[in-house]
Amino acid sequence: MEYNTDRTQLHMPEYGRIIQSLVESCKKLQTKEERNEMATAIVDFMGQRNPQLRDEENYHHKLWDHLYILSNYDLDIDSPFPLLSQEELHTAPKKMDYPKLQGDFKFYGKSILQLIEKAIELEAGEEKEALIEVIANNMKKSYNVYNKEHVHDEVIFRHLKELSENRLDLTNIESLDKSKIYYATNKNNKNSRYNNNNQNKRRIFNSKNNRNQ
Repeated sequence: MEYNTDRTQLHMPEYGRIIQSLVESCKKLQTKEERNEMATAIVDFMGQRNPQLRDEENYHHKLWDHLYILSNYDLDIDSPFPLLSQEELHTAPKKMDYPKLQGDFKFYGKSILQLIEKAIELEAGEEKEALIEVIANNMKKSYNVYNKEHVHDEVIFRHLKELSENRLDLTNIESLDKSKIYYATNKNNKNSRYNNNNQNKRRIFNSKNNRNQ
């Protein structure tokens, strides 16, 4: 009886013992032409056994990488893709550079910074003033959602001035236009009041009918 402890180590257990054995057989072939032909057949078989990989980007490239891993990085073939080295596989990926917001203003999001830069680039005029007010209104909405509390316009003015490094100033604006920000909330409140009124009317109607009966 042959025990798993006596067999070749499974480098990728998800592919199973059969594919691992095929890879070991491929390594023993004498000519590169034979190894190339068998390697291509193994990759096709791996794709059939794992159809879910087809939903991933560059899945064919990944199958060839997996084949090379299954061979323990020791397979002399002509791969259609550059073969990974063991060092490359185990090298930790570089950390992504996330956009940084000044101070404690992360809840405003990257889009606000992009809009601020766009507003700074615009020449003075109605278009620039309109965009600044849009930015401030969105900042106020984000602030209220994140902090769940009412914020005065002066606070938004100060934050905008700080985020723009003193290049945008709203001191000449008395207050922000809240109509667009709170329209959805007001609309929901109106619908809620309408539904409550209808329910009250139905209760009164049903109560009168019961008394008449």
